[in-house]
Amino acid sequence: MAEAIAAAAKALLKKIAVDTALDKEKRNKFLLIIGSVAAGLLFLLFAPIAVFSSMGEIESPDISVNFDESEFFENLDSQQQEKLLKMESDGQEIADSMFAIGLQEQTIKAQLIYFSYFESGQIVDFSGYAEMFSNQNDEVLISDINNFYGLEINYEDFMRSYVMVMNATINEYMFMDSDTKNCTDMAAWSRNAYVSGWGFQENCYGEMDENLRYRCADNVGMIMGYLRYLPSKKSFNTDVDTLIYNEIGGLDTMPDIAGIGLFDGSQFGIYVGNGEVIFASADSENVVKSPVSEGNWISWCTFEGIDYPQEVTDIIEEIQNPTEENTEEENEE
Repeated sequence: MAEAIAAAAKALLKKIAVDTALDKEKRNKFLLIIGSVAAGLLFLLFAPIAVFSSMGEIESPDISVNFDESEFFENLDSQQQEKLLKMESDGQEIADSMFAIGLQEQTIKAQLIYFSYFESGQIVDFSGYAEMFSNQNDEVLISDINNFYGLEINYEDFMRSYVMVMNATINEYMFMDSDTKNCTDMAAWSRNAYVSGWGFQENCYGEMDENLRYRCADNVGMIMGYLRYLPSKKSFNTDVDTLIYNEIGGLDTMPDIAGIGLFDGSQFGIYVGNGEVIFASADSENVVKSPVSEGNWISWCTFEGIDYPQEVTDIIEEIQNPTEENTEEENEE
């Protein structure tokens, strides 16, 4: 299956030269993930190619070439098409199971592990498999999967391929409401930038840097990138050219709601819950995550164009238009 897919990709994408005699163990580890062909969800085609390219084994793909899904599918024989459709079905079941328990952000991770390390049909009920991803510690997750399913997944190897995969695409499963710009998805966008290993580069908004071969953003650009990104078209526009923010108050007044902005007087961060903040750091040269308490954050803010829940609106109203009762209480303190 892997050889047939690689051969078809080579014919269609011209510049991709995959050695069909590659070591089988490596093929299994970096097996191509396939989404829905019929629904246009064939995604992450370049993921294993990019991984092999980073190992110096093949020429990197020309991602400017338009990939024709129907032509790709037609070039497979009936047996290969059947296997591909089974992968599509399994991939959709994983996506549905992850969505059912509110872990859709981790769908690609679950699919990558399944298609890379499991035999076809090894999992009959994907709900139990999905539940394992409730553990947010990836090292513990891999250990649990190994123990439960009798696998030998190497954590470092998997994370290397996972970061490569995540960086190659914008995770379509992270958006709770792709039709609006809201703080929940702003937090998800920031977590995705961190997990995907985005680099820091001035005047970038989350696009793939063709020379560096990974996505980049500057401090403001990480936030503006979310405002510019169009999930339905899987592309960025340039409608938002200025980040407008409203500084609200000190951290002691900040509600515990993911997606709220943090400000230290010169740079922004996005609060993602659990006392953590994510921001693009010029010093670290990448997108980083750290405890809020370890930074120099002095205030919290909201951004124009982002929807916030009523709780945030109420707190802003209380801070900016304090009642006589609240003012008296503050004076007494």
